[in-house]
This record gives sequence, structure tokens and C-alpha cells, in this order.
Amino acid sequence: MKLRLDIDRKARIEMLPLIDIVFLLLVFFIYAMLSMAVHRGLPINLPVSSTAEVDKNLLLSISIDSAGAVSVDKTPIPVEELGSYLKQKMTGQEKPGVLLFADNRLPYQQLFSVLDQIKLAGIERVSMQAEKEN
Repeated sequence: MKLRLDIDRKARIEMLPLIDIVFLLLVFFIYAMLSMAVHRGLPINLPVSSTAEVDKNLLLSISIDSAGAVSVDKTPIPVEELGSYLKQKMTGQEKPGVLLFADNRLPYQQLFSVLDQIKLAGIERVSMQAEKEN
């Protein structure tokens, strides 16, 4: 019995394993991007905590920079008008809540003036954010 060997045969790159790898990488990057899209506020230096957790179910993001300027979802708001602005934004919400991002150099009194305005708006769920300690 004689076997025929095709010497003129060209090498092929199989595409199915490559397509599988591309889809796997695509899924990985989509999940990675979704897990990083929590903070909707301004970039500030957060304090460090070893037990910090992020509550993703809260609705508004309040940022306070080191100068004491307050922003709600990147919209600058004076501290005196923060309570009425939050009350207006939270109408119709059953359990309103906020994420509070305060700079780690912020004076204690300015932080409490913002917390007072949040309390005057009727919001009881406040999550103070911090960086996870390495």
C-alpha cells in the first residue's frame, strides 16, 4: 500500500481558537470597565481605610475638594443651597442616599456643614467614601 504525501500543501492558521481568545478578552475588559465605573464625582484625595467598602446602590455623588467647594455629580453647588438642591433631586425616591467624597485635608467643620445640609434635605443614607489601604 502506497501513501500519498502532499508536499505542495501550505500551512494554515486555524481561526476558531483565535476567535475564542478574542471574545474571552472582550468579556474580561467589559467586566473590568464596569467594576471601575463607580465614582461619578470630581477627582479628590480620599482618606485611607482598611475596611472601606463601596455602596453602589446610592443615587447621588457629593464631592468636597480641599478648598471646601461642593459639587453634586460634577455640578458645583454652594453649601447654603445644597439642602434645597438635594431635596429637589430626591423627590419621589423611597430611600434616598448619597455617596460623600471628601478630601482628606478638608477641615472637620466644613465636612459637618455639608452633612448638616444633607440631613436637612431628609437624606439619612450617607456613605462616606475612602480609599482602601494597601
